[in-house]
Amino acid sequence: MSLTTESEHLSLGVLSPSSEESLITRYAGGKGRNLHTLTAAGFQVPDWSVIGLDVFAGFSRRSGLQERLAQLLADGWDTTAGRVAAEIAALIEETPLDAHTAAAVALAYRQAGGGLVAVRSSGQEEDGTEHSFAGQFDSFLNISGLDEVTTHVRRCWASGFSERSLLYRAQRGLPPGTGGVAVIVQRMVPAERSGVLFTADPTAGRTDRHVVSAVHGLGEGLVSGAVDADTVVLDAATGEPLSTVIGDKQERYDAGTGPGCTVTPVTDEDREAPALTADDLALLHAAGVRATAHYGAPQDIEWAIADGTLWLLQSRPVTTLGPPPGTAPEPEGELRIWDNSNIIESFSGVVSPLTYSFAADTYAKVYESYARALGVRGDRLREVQEWTPHLLGYVHGRVYYNLYHWYRMVRLAPLYPLNRRVLEKSLGVAESISDETADGLHPFAPRPGLRGRLSRLARTAVFTRRFLSIGKSVETFHRDFYRAYEVFNNVDYDALPGDETYRRFRQLQKELIEKWGPMQALDATILLSVGLLALLTRRWLPDAPEWFTWAAAAPGGDVESAEPAWALAELAAAVRADDEARQLLERTPDTDAYQALVEAGHTGIVAAVDAYVAAYGYRSPDELKLEVPDLYENPAGLFSLLRDALPENRGSGAGEHGGEADAYLDQHLRGPRRWVYERVRRKARAALTDRERLRFCRTRAFGAAKRMLRALGRDLARAGALTSWDDVFMLRLEEVRGAYEGMIAHTELKDLAALRRTRLAADAALHAPARFTTRGAPYWSGNLERAGWSSGPAARSGARELRGTPCCPGVVEGPAVVTDTPRDIGGGILLAYRTDPGWVAALPSAAALVVERGSPLTHVAVVARELGIPTVVQVRNATTEIRTGTLLRVDGAAGTVTVLADPPDGGASAENPDTPRTETHP
Repeated sequence: MSLTTESEHLSLGVLSPSSEESLITRYAGGKGRNLHTLTAAGFQVPDWSVIGLDVFAGFSRRSGLQERLAQLLADGWDTTAGRVAAEIAALIEETPLDAHTAAAVALAYRQAGGGLVAVRSSGQEEDGTEHSFAGQFDSFLNISGLDEVTTHVRRCWASGFSERSLLYRAQRGLPPGTGGVAVIVQRMVPAERSGVLFTADPTAGRTDRHVVSAVHGLGEGLVSGAVDADTVVLDAATGEPLSTVIGDKQERYDAGTGPGCTVTPVTDEDREAPALTADDLALLHAAGVRATAHYGAPQDIEWAIADGTLWLLQSRPVTTLGPPPGTAPEPEGELRIWDNSNIIESFSGVVSPLTYSFAADTYAKVYESYARALGVRGDRLREVQEWTPHLLGYVHGRVYYNLYHWYRMVRLAPLYPLNRRVLEKSLGVAESISDETADGLHPFAPRPGLRGRLSRLARTAVFTRRFLSIGKSVETFHRDFYRAYEVFNNVDYDALPGDETYRRFRQLQKELIEKWGPMQALDATILLSVGLLALLTRRWLPDAPEWFTWAAAAPGGDVESAEPAWALAELAAAVRADDEARQLLERTPDTDAYQALVEAGHTGIVAAVDAYVAAYGYRSPDELKLEVPDLYENPAGLFSLLRDALPENRGSGAGEHGGEADAYLDQHLRGPRRWVYERVRRKARAALTDRERLRFCRTRAFGAAKRMLRALGRDLARAGALTSWDDVFMLRLEEVRGAYEGMIAHTELKDLAALRRTRLAADAALHAPARFTTRGAPYWSGNLERAGWSSGPAARSGARELRGTPCCPGVVEGPAVVTDTPRDIGGGILLAYRTDPGWVAALPSAAALVVERGSPLTHVAVVARELGIPTVVQVRNATTEIRTGTLLRVDGAAGTVTVLADPPDGGASAENPDTPRTETHP
């Protein structure tokens, strides 16, 4: 092919390996530039071409799209990235291609050789030494035919304005730009083995090593994390293997009949053997040495081997290379395990500093009080006070359990080995700690000899008394709580002086929160009784299905937390009976629905809505996040749930399954064993019922605190201490106290709030691991980088069946509704990363429930069992793998979620609160 000149390029708009370097630099984007460099240096690179940046610019200009992009990316784009991205994607998809642009796409496909190709985005700043933009733009494999290529070129263009890429820019202070991305069209290599080669060890910061990861087939399984790859460390100078770790390599990815990959199992023989031969490693080492020398810096290289030929697919600088040994040694200090387990049910995604600090303060007070209630005094109590303030951690705006402290807390009660196993199951902890580590965790230094045994015996006696009388204790607490709650709830705090509201807030902490400690014996009772029930099930009913224990322990039909669901169903029935009211609600926006009912004279329904809000106004999504308004403050969310509940025959797969546990017991367990089993079961069911009652108390206590803290925010704003009343959420609880106790200068609060608001917005763009470990100070010494905190998106593996923990039996087929808000379920299969108690009202509208994080004792899972909704929890990667509209089969007994059919084009992506997306904060 002859050299393409600049004038010829301006008419064609397509770049190739023979294009002038100046054109590549200007129009090919980062990946395109790297491909050109690799090709020019003589490496084996599959045929490629690039649809240049100016092709999109011309298309945008000629179609009028450019003006619309400029409007959408004007001031404020960084605060509405999700909406902006969605509108831009729709515009790019719907705008017809002019003849010039269509011809450019066709030419690029021909120059790549036609047939099966990869279509990859190539941003202008991508793969640079300063900003990698790794994972910010889309790539698509195994695309065939001009129509499909054109479709995926559009999708690459749209990814240049995706929410994650816009947030990446905002986090780094980069302007949005309207130039879009270039698009690479590259021939697919029928890879036998694929992988990644780092020409330095990025975790240890060593440039004297190469690190190779390898899988069978295409590299998609490795990149997505779905396949456990082989890892080989080579000496950078000689290529000698220094260490080899054989990965499981259970599956391989290959080109299928359409876009994407076909996943097939790998034979046992190939799984156990190294994927790479000595010759393969020699080829990779030589290529790595050449690439490092050519670029003058360590490289991250994607490669594939087919028919004995090593193909280099991409090369980019290693931007995460740590400092060399000696300058930054491995961190030393206390080992901590951070796990979001079921804490994400209460505090999902990014939470405000005020919410975290209030929650951490509450947990500390409650569990210190629990230790006192078990008779812990003196030096041992002071030791407990060392760790109770740190039961929760706050990492990049997310709340985590500091897990070792929870094991210490469980050890306050007897039967620790049994209770810690049940703790892990009830919290949804995916990975148990070793017995050796668990045995070394104590709430305080154990006393040796007779004195220690007597101390443990005394604590056991106190716990046994509380265990046996817990039902009566809960009744007393429940009565006293509501007596005090009525005093705190029936007050207009905005009408009080700020210092009076602050005084009452401190009183609320003492009256409603600090007295909560003895009730934690109820959690210990649940752990013990459910643990004993599970133990009896394993011994006496070894063939019982996995869901059986949870169904046997289910509280029964009088769970207080299920009341909002039943009340909403009754409200929906009342609306269905009034056709005029139903039509009014179906056509009226949520924000106007209440006033519309009032003006239309539907007094009965208005009264029912008022009664619902009065009874359950604090029970709303994210109800424990102080910054999120509840139904008292903003009842609009109720009408979305109500509208979703209006159609009849919702949740057709549901039906009460409580009787199945009884039927199984009747068939398989009789006599004295049945009597013993039922005694333990009755204790577990009663304890779980009481826990749900106390959860409602907690909701109301937080709701009262929410009202008070909002009033304090308005008071501080009036005083000039804050710019806006809702800046109070950017303060920590001790700073709010300091403002009223004279321990902090009011002049610093405005700057603190502004700084934290900016930081929190950047934190929202990060991908948060569900579990990680740190040593020493968590934020320093590379702890979080090693833990997997990143701004890249989660990738899909294409798995067709996912497995989790079965909670409620039943088989349902239907479309997935992947959401982070409990609305618009429409009788589909509700699939969420996490849930919270505010989702209960939406359950009757769901045919089945699938939760990625959570446990069988998660609040919503308990209520779903009472409603007979087939439920599976702890389904790893559910919100990554499945999109809204995907046809699923959920088997609540087997714990399987099977993909029956992919969604039609346009199916919404999964919404995972810990993948990059816009989060709104007051």
